Amino acid sequence: MSVKNTKEVYKCSVCGNIVEVLHVGGGTLVCCGKPMELLEEKTADAATEKHVPVIEKTGDGVLVKVGSVPHPMLPEHYIEWIELIVDGASYRKFLKPGDKPEAFFAVQGDDLQAREYCNVHGLWKS
Repeated sequence: MSVKNTKEVYKCSVCGNIVEVLHVGGGTLVCCGKPMELLEEKTADAATEKHVPVIEKTGDGVLVKVGSVPHPMLPEHYIEWIELIVDGASYRKFLKPGDKPEAFFAVQGDDLQAREYCNVHGLWKS
């Protein structure tokens, strides 16, 4: 599968490497000798844990929470990162087990989108 758009996220099915496209060159991303898999940005959550990022504007920035109920943050199941896209600029916070499943970004803007990556259930967007 050739790369088509910037901000696409791909994962290696062998080693688990994850990459985001910053510039489209038209080639195919390969890792461990295999084409990388494009991760679908899911938006609807039927699971008991909620995954869809929730964006809250505050007086001094933007708070992104993962789901309407807190997502588990256990070593075997957690949110690896949260990304906020503000008027085309990207900001990302990496999380680890035990952290709160949320991220604060000291930015302002009108066009806000958020994505997060769960190590078990994949990529989700607001």
